[in-house]
Amino acid sequence: MGRVDILIDHLIKSYVRRAGRSTSGQRQGWLQWDQWGLMVESGIVDPVHCFGSKAPLVIEIGFGMGESLASMAALESEKHFIGIEVHRSGVGALLNRIHTANLSNIRIYCDDAIHVLSRCISDHSLDRMQIYFPDPWPKRKHQKRRLIQPYFLDILRQKMKLGSVLHIATDWGEYAEYILQVCSNSPGWREEKNSDFGRPSTKFERRGVRLGYDVYDLYFKLFEKE
Repeated sequence: MGRVDILIDHLIKSYVRRAGRSTSGQRQGWLQWDQWGLMVESGIVDPVHCFGSKAPLVIEIGFGMGESLASMAALESEKHFIGIEVHRSGVGALLNRIHTANLSNIRIYCDDAIHVLSRCISDHSLDRMQIYFPDPWPKRKHQKRRLIQPYFLDILRQKMKLGSVLHIATDWGEYAEYILQVCSNSPGWREEKNSDFGRPSTKFERRGVRLGYDVYDLYFKLFEKE
């Protein structure tokens, strides 16, 4: 293990793994892992070999139960999608959706996103990064756990193509302000006020809207590299 790997392993996690009961559908989905799952231990992923063709590559971090990611993959069949999620229940749910909808343009990591990006994704290979409703860690003492941090944006700048888009959605107003500040102060990123890129809503999001939460969609374009 090299020095970079040691530093990565000692970063504060932006999530807490939750043990819970799986549904029969999620357990059924895991039977498809060998076909659609990817392992960090396998090293750098070759999208052409993995998907069987060359296409724009999109990564989503923390896809939850995979509802919106599966919908996007169906609507944008000309793109390749890689989902990253640490919770086995969500991975099982998405695997089940992939199998049911007969989708062929999604692959999945069940692992830490920083590990995946650092060890498995080639530099300057991503066309879009999606992060929808990451944990806002609202208590001040926990905010060091937030995924959106300067070092994380440095990693993304290395992995994404010039002109690619980072799309973040949150329903926590203070977190939206924090994201804007961190991204604006990070070299290479420019906020895009208007974007023609949409996304399917999720059950979690719709429930939040019914409860009166506002949803903030934030877009940042990578316009230069150091």
